[in-house]
Amino acid sequence: MSTPAGRERMDRLRAFPLTDILRAIDATPDPHDPAKWHTERGVLSVNGAKFFNWSQATGGGGAIDLAMHLNRMNFKEAVDWLVRRFPVPQPNTSLEPTQAPRRLALPVPAAGALPAIIGYLGGQRRLPLARLQPLVDSGDLYADRNHNAVFLLRNEHNAPVGAELRGIGQETWRGMAPGSRKDNGYFAIGSPCPQAIVLCESAIDAISCRTLYPDRLCISTSGARDNPAWLPAIMVRNPPTYCGFDADATGERMAQAMIVRYPAVRRLRPPCHDWNDTLRAQT
Repeated sequence: MSTPAGRERMDRLRAFPLTDILRAIDATPDPHDPAKWHTERGVLSVNGAKFFNWSQATGGGGAIDLAMHLNRMNFKEAVDWLVRRFPVPQPNTSLEPTQAPRRLALPVPAAGALPAIIGYLGGQRRLPLARLQPLVDSGDLYADRNHNAVFLLRNEHNAPVGAELRGIGQETWRGMAPGSRKDNGYFAIGSPCPQAIVLCESAIDAISCRTLYPDRLCISTSGARDNPAWLPAIMVRNPPTYCGFDADATGERMAQAMIVRYPAVRRLRPPCHDWNDTLRAQT
């Protein structure tokens, strides 16, 4: 990367918005402080291109540093991760928060990788094939060429508006397809006439919860979020709604914030850390 073009490419990678990277790894924005994000590595503050992890008393600057920190990668691994996960901005592309929304870029299906995805979901995650096959048949679950499981988010017109991605290889990770609009739609599995709705933090948890509660509609909010834009419409026309976020500090905080906003929502706490852990504990 010592050529002018290579240095320019590195500069553009470093300038990638830190908030997009945080969303890609399913970090949760703090409901009281827009500069703070809750991650698996602790609470981070973001100020432009700078970040600081208050839980570990360390920080850095730029997208490459953040990817190294969040994913425990070296420099080359972080660059490769960024290139795979995000399109590199073109020269003179504005990176201001007011820029136009990014176009949805769903991963291209790779049928040859699907058996490995099904093997992972059925073997390590204990998700029944009877739950997975209808999702494959509808296109709501497929594999991409990087051996990621892809779970589609759909809007009220059944059009794709995003996708949750779950890596199953040596680099285990979770994120969103570039340009995903989590407030425009969601991943869901369940009965068309459910006895109740359960909001879960991920597609895998939604499938797990549906397996445990066959009479319920289980929806992924794609991360612990207290106010998805589609939630009021769901609550108006459907049966009782439960917040089934993880039984951890972030899940509890987001569940309580949701209940404050929507008093009709009830808390349904997974017996284990999350619904997939609960399912695996019972199988």
